[in-house]
Amino acid sequence: MGLFSKKRSAQLTELDLSKLPVHVAVIMDGNGRWAKRRMLPRVAGHRAGMYKVKTIIRMSSDIGIKYLTLYAFSTENWKRPKEEVGALMGLLIEFLQKELDEMHERGVVFRTIGDTSRLPQAVIEVLENAKQKTKDNTGLVLNVALNYGSRTEIETAVRCIASEVKNGSLAVENITEQTISDHLETAGQPDPDFMIRTSGEQRLSNYLLYQLAYAEFYFTPVFWPDFDEREYEIALLEYQNRQRRYGGL
Repeated sequence: MGLFSKKRSAQLTELDLSKLPVHVAVIMDGNGRWAKRRMLPRVAGHRAGMYKVKTIIRMSSDIGIKYLTLYAFSTENWKRPKEEVGALMGLLIEFLQKELDEMHERGVVFRTIGDTSRLPQAVIEVLENAKQKTKDNTGLVLNVALNYGSRTEIETAVRCIASEVKNGSLAVENITEQTISDHLETAGQPDPDFMIRTSGEQRLSNYLLYQLAYAEFYFTPVFWPDFDEREYEIALLEYQNRQRRYGGL
């Protein structure tokens, strides 16, 4: 079970590793407020958050989560100061340069969702390298949402479907929920069954709006840089204690 088994929270031994969510989606929120409370620059919060990304990837891989999707940079985040955006891009490069080998050794498959073409060329290059290096792995599938917005994703999917109808390759009566899913950026993956958002905010912020239709939501006041193995285990235990009826009895 790797690192996590050595740090297993003694208080939470009832966590059943056979009843984990298949796909966990995370909105990693609170880096800036974490830094502000410590009278540190916002970039210090982002750096601290970067270390927790490593922790949660490692634990997810160790306990057998199949898919993990992390909201790293939204289409709205371009509104932030240029210095902060630049720092975020630099941290992304740093993270992949430092952690890619370990992820590869663990069998992690690295993928992105969102329009990465707008990112700096140096970022695009490290992303493509990570994708190519891990594409044949069979372990945890890690989706990193970069320049991602769910409404844009749905708009693009609708345009593609409309184009297929127009050119005759798809009949209107054959459009199903699966058709829509197949045109989203998470095509071929199961929808998330568990969504975690840190820092106390309780909204989706344009994140996986279609895919999260039946997910269990978990909101915690803990800032992302403080979301460690124990907090993750608490969240997963909450998931296991819920009854998922999908509209039934």
